[in-house]
Amino acid sequence: MFERFTKDARAVVLGAVDHAERLHAETVEGQHVLLALLDREASRASFALMSLGLTERKESVEQALAEARRRGGLSRADADALSGLGIDVSEIVSRVEEAHGEGALRAGGAGAGRGRSWWSGLVGGHRPFAQGAKDLLTESLRMALAQRDRYIGDEHLLLALAARPGVPAEVLADHGVTYASLRRVLYGGGEAKAG
Repeated sequence: MFERFTKDARAVVLGAVDHAERLHAETVEGQHVLLALLDREASRASFALMSLGLTERKESVEQALAEARRRGGLSRADADALSGLGIDVSEIVSRVEEAHGEGALRAGGAGAGRGRSWWSGLVGGHRPFAQGAKDLLTESLRMALAQRDRYIGDEHLLLALAARPGVPAEVLADHGVTYASLRRVLYGGGEAKAG
């Protein structure tokens, strides 16, 4: 599948690995893909993000992702659901950090320490991709096929992020970027269309 990735999509994957390493994450997650997408310039995904006003709010996105990492990778919706059951995630985070230091619950990724996957071999044997990130890459293929594209571009990665439930989609939506708005910008039906 990686051979179908455009130069921009490959750069996003490599950028995601770099973000995971800088953040000392054990695995590459969807949030690292989002951060790498925000780093891109002059690509279809960067055009879409700029058109929807996200590039000017990159710092806010980074802050929202950092807060989710602090909650152990729980989305705000997950924390709200737990709150409905009488579980105060903020209180738990505070107590754990009090006992073990700030950031003690940061999500390191499930499956860390197991054998490296073939995904990690594609990017030079660095951090392995968590199952959710692997699923994201597979979903980007589905997005490309749905558009009858013979390639997987960074726009397909972005669409897959917005379509999949989880922290990256929640952060995008909180910043006004939804799957529907991305499709409109990328494929028409709106004022701008990425070309």
